[in-house]
Amino acid sequence: MEKLDFEKGKTFIVVEIIEYVPNSVVIKTIIRKPTGNISAVSFDSGEGLLEKISAFDTFIQVIDGKAEIEIEGEFYFLDTGQSIIIPAHSHNSIKANERFKMLSTIIKSGYED
Repeated sequence: MEKLDFEKGKTFIVVEIIEYVPNSVVIKTIIRKPTGNISAVSFDSGEGLLEKISAFDTFIQVIDGKAEIEIEGEFYFLDTGQSIIIPAHSHNSIKANERFKMLSTIIKSGYED
């Protein structure tokens, strides 16, 4: 199992734990459990994540800059502090028209119903 850089019970500033890298998308996992994970992600301008479908709901919170998120053909433009839930089993993509950082939280439990 991978060792993460974050010690429980210690404070940190989320927006400062991940840097922008030219021409890149950088993902830093904060918590990884069998039931879900939390990751900080930075996108340089013009970068993005290709269309995908996740089996689980994904909570996205923009922590710096502005994001373009497409869900099932509908576009959402989020500013710093705004959030959106990408529903499970929906086509989605994320694009950086300008650089931005976000938190991505995926909860894998609760789908047993």
